[in-house]
Amino acid sequence: MTSTLSPPPAPPGNPQPHIPHKRYVQPPPAWRSSVLAPVAAGVATLCASTSLTGVVGGAGWLGYVAVTVVLVACTGLALRSIRTPVLVVGLVQLIVVLLMITGVFTGSGILAIIPGPAAFGEINDVLTAAFDQIRTGLPPVDPTPPILCLVTIAIGMVAVLVDTLAVAASAPAATGLVLLCVYAVPASLSDSMLPWWTFLLGAAAFAGLLAVDGNHRHRRWRNRDAPGLGGSPAAASVPVVVVSLALVLGLVAGSAITAVGTVGRLPGSGHDGTGSGSGGLGVNPFTSLRGMLDQGSTVDLFRVRGLGNDKRLLRAFTLDTYRPNQGWSLPDGPMPAGYPANQTLPAAPGDDGTGESRQIQIEPVNWVDVWLPFYGALRGLQGVQPGWFYDPVSGAVFSERKQHVQPYTETTSLTEPSKDALEDASTSTRDISSAYTQISGVDPRVVSLTEQLTAGASSTFDKASAIWRYFTAENGFTYDTQTAAATDSDALADFLLKGKRGFCEQFASAMAVMLRVLHIPSRVAVGFTTGYTDGDYRMITSQDAHAWVEVYFGADLGWVSFDPTPRSDGRGYVPPYLQSGSSSSDPSASDSQQVPSVSTTHLAPTGAPTAQDGENGANNSQQASAPGSAPGWTGWVALVIVLLAIALTVGAFLAGRMGRGGATRWLPLAAAGAWLLAVLMSAWLVHWSLALILLVLAGGGLAPAIIREVHRQRRRRSVAAHEPGAASAAWAELLDECADRGVPISSADTVRTAAQHVARKHHLDQPGQENLRTVVGLVERSWYAPGSGGEDPRLASAFEGVRESLRRNAPMSWRGRLFPRSVFRRRKPE
Repeated sequence: MTSTLSPPPAPPGNPQPHIPHKRYVQPPPAWRSSVLAPVAAGVATLCASTSLTGVVGGAGWLGYVAVTVVLVACTGLALRSIRTPVLVVGLVQLIVVLLMITGVFTGSGILAIIPGPAAFGEINDVLTAAFDQIRTGLPPVDPTPPILCLVTIAIGMVAVLVDTLAVAASAPAATGLVLLCVYAVPASLSDSMLPWWTFLLGAAAFAGLLAVDGNHRHRRWRNRDAPGLGGSPAAASVPVVVVSLALVLGLVAGSAITAVGTVGRLPGSGHDGTGSGSGGLGVNPFTSLRGMLDQGSTVDLFRVRGLGNDKRLLRAFTLDTYRPNQGWSLPDGPMPAGYPANQTLPAAPGDDGTGESRQIQIEPVNWVDVWLPFYGALRGLQGVQPGWFYDPVSGAVFSERKQHVQPYTETTSLTEPSKDALEDASTSTRDISSAYTQISGVDPRVVSLTEQLTAGASSTFDKASAIWRYFTAENGFTYDTQTAAATDSDALADFLLKGKRGFCEQFASAMAVMLRVLHIPSRVAVGFTTGYTDGDYRMITSQDAHAWVEVYFGADLGWVSFDPTPRSDGRGYVPPYLQSGSSSSDPSASDSQQVPSVSTTHLAPTGAPTAQDGENGANNSQQASAPGSAPGWTGWVALVIVLLAIALTVGAFLAGRMGRGGATRWLPLAAAGAWLLAVLMSAWLVHWSLALILLVLAGGGLAPAIIREVHRQRRRRSVAAHEPGAASAAWAELLDECADRGVPISSADTVRTAAQHVARKHHLDQPGQENLRTVVGLVERSWYAPGSGGEDPRLASAFEGVRESLRRNAPMSWRGRLFPRSVFRRRKPE
């Protein structure tokens, strides 16, 4: 039979020029449908997000960011494979980010992940708490749920924008401005310089993105060969040289120029980079009416000498602004002017200079903050560096930036007024700022309770004492590391009248509000309790963080402390003027546990993981697992799977380079499956709903490949078994193989014309063409002479021979494997 697949012979006498054989090079896939493009964009976003280490503590937030970037990239890849409009792709990516936020950070989503009105309300509350934490906190802030939510949303939006610019708009260079903004935010907020390695990662990832784009453009320019596929080695190495040169220049510049953006110089450049870049703890400048105490691990903060057997509260700063339904905070605006703390200081309110002066040595251990704590009525400071200021009005020593503090000595008066002096004190408010009496947004039930408690009191001290005595176990109040479940829209009324459970922030906040209702000047002080004795000093730890109330008793007596928190751990302090009544330090006054009252980290919002009582139901409590969180062994399993995925990836790469045919088929699939499983396990560590979202997306993304594989195996079994219609099944499979490679064959073509297109467009080699001729002949026989062709034993071997030739000469891209076009085209019955 004469071949119909080869071109007709040249007329005799006409010499034909010699055309050297050139191995066929498959045209590069379109940039928008390339898998490499969204991967490079996602890696660039993820590396740029590492700059947030300068403003967000820990590394747990990076897991949220990584999962968000993967979601955005996979969503874009899946939608672009079916030619979805660019605007729709971006919109769906944003919706996917919203679904993740709803599932992870709210508890009222429809089917756990679909946002409704209640979920939007929760997201608003969480973001409000995040902005309050940023406004009042100091970088690096603790990775609380509000901060994690804000970071996830911000990087999610950046990932969508970078993916759109780099992939959909084919303008990866434009993403440089977006990624630069990611660095600008933490660089402007952090008091210390960002770690050098964040810039190195970001520069390498961005250069890699540009190299990927340049390599793609080089492959398409004038139909030149792709680097590594027949092109010159010099052309192939250009992107590598560019990236390497950029990294070298970045390292050299980072070692020589350190004025902006990094902690000291790079390793080995002659500076150790210590100082402002090392870690430590501070205290949050606000209180909350609801939430859970985030205790963390115990950290030593101060060693105090000179107190002897005296017990006093160590004040760091005071809060004078009440925000209804939230708590107390610093006033809006900049810090006050203040007096240089290393010079002569003005007298504190209530200190006439007649009391005994005490020298107290304070040695900060792990304290890093803008506040310099001190005891009593401050008279002077020694050993304090320039840049610290004393404000006698607020009773705080502060600096303009957070920093480590060297040991210092304070000269102070620890003299306390007597009960009689307080009862006889003048309570004129003319010499005090009106900010200490302002109050608004107080629930009428709180006002009524306050007036009822102080109905029989005549003096300011009697009224303050009456309110102070209200917060006892006899009145139903209990110290706990978490407030009671919310049952009222007003948080303060809920705590005072219903819940009556919480820690020092709620007790101090409530008492200060009730005092201001009576027009008594008051404020919330934040600092530390008495600590414990350790040799010749007292140790103050993060477990001693505390909040209490200070009441103003005129210029003669100044600010006087009232601690309404019912403690039973022995670290509280009840001054003599309050010891004649019921004492909040009486062990019978509370069944509380020995835990701190103010967190050195921020509070989790309502609905976050809570602390629950143990089986004994009394003094022990433990934090319960977060709703939807995975068991503890999940992290180890995820780590093992990640290591397995890395091993399989390396094996697939080596098998491809060594030409091991069998391994190159299953190793990439096994590696992809391992990576998918690792991502799912990691998502489960965050929240089960996030794992569910990823599983649904993965299922949707893999569905076309699974459907295609089912069709392929069914046809191969039919051909191998010589079933009726085997020839038609073989021909249909070959047409689908062509469509999956981006070269669809028109259904209007005859079998022979279609075969010529297959041989020519896929550059089949000689064995492949011979097998294709056999398949074409048998297909024609089965169509025009029913009962023959499909049962011919040559069909199975010829069919597999054509498929092998296609794999050799026209290897299928990953896009063709994952999103085969044959699945989406209209099918005819086989």
